[in-house]
Amino acid sequence: MASRVETNIGRQQFRKSLLAWYDLHRRDLPWRTSRDPYRVWLSEIMLQQTRVAAVIEHYHEFLRRFPTIEKLASAREPSVLAAWSGLGYYRRARMLHAAAKVVVREHGGKFPSSAEQLRALPGIGRYTSSAIASIAFDESVPVVDGNVERVLQRVAGKRLSEEQLWQAAGRFLDHSRPGDFNQAMMELGAIVCTPRAPQCLTCPVVAQCATRGELAATNRPASQKKREIHYVLDCRDGKVLLVRRPLDASLMAGMWELPEVSVIPGNHNPSFTLRHSITVTDYAVKVFRAAVPPECRGKWIPEDRLRRVALTGLARKILRKAGVLPPTLKISHER
Repeated sequence: MASRVETNIGRQQFRKSLLAWYDLHRRDLPWRTSRDPYRVWLSEIMLQQTRVAAVIEHYHEFLRRFPTIEKLASAREPSVLAAWSGLGYYRRARMLHAAAKVVVREHGGKFPSSAEQLRALPGIGRYTSSAIASIAFDESVPVVDGNVERVLQRVAGKRLSEEQLWQAAGRFLDHSRPGDFNQAMMELGAIVCTPRAPQCLTCPVVAQCATRGELAATNRPASQKKREIHYVLDCRDGKVLLVRRPLDASLMAGMWELPEVSVIPGNHNPSFTLRHSITVTDYAVKVFRAAVPPECRGKWIPEDRLRRVALTGLARKILRKAGVLPPTLKISHER
């Protein structure tokens, strides 16, 4: 089965079947309404290690604040981080900001049109440069992300090295519609050829797949660590006390959060609890409505300014649950 799809006829049928399926079933996502390289680039950076459901609201809000690359390049970093707040992996936002400045300063606000040139920009690697070049500029270059990797390995029926994956993606690529084909491969992995319980009966290329299901796992997923943390929510006169993370912190440097305490204030019971996960740590978060300890040095932020403050994702989650910030939108898309 694996050799059948690796013939010219097999690859042609694979392309035809996949693109026909994509034309009928692709999700209506906001960044697919335009081939503007700024919007394509923004969506690809946001989607790195982040689910579509979390990205859509932030994508609209980010474009509202920074509708052009010139607006983004001229913005202050705290404003960019505030718009990014809730997406996590804040280095992406800093690199996005740095790349915008390079494009405006060195390219007159116009994105380079080839994958090779795009890779010279801050924060843009092999996958992202190829995605932008193929989708926005129709360059015939393949992409390999986690979804494409899974599709290719199941079709081949074996584990492939990184370079073998890129070579296979290049052989399958439809050169007449490279951007659509790359998005179709990612779409297939996201909604049909999923990590667990793939929907093989609805797969457009199942006849050419060697695996028709899951490959045997080679590594066990990392076990989640458990940790309990406590935060104080102190609201007075329409203001909230927040503290800023050190500028040299390894994670979320310069972001604002609620004061964390090791000793529970007074005899208070938590006002509410929630769960929050970062990589392999699962946090049980207890939030206490109380006065902060005297030694806590923070800043009183007016509630109506919170949406413009660079909050950590956990701080935003707490403030939303407390009703200080409006709730996030509920969207069912996945990536």
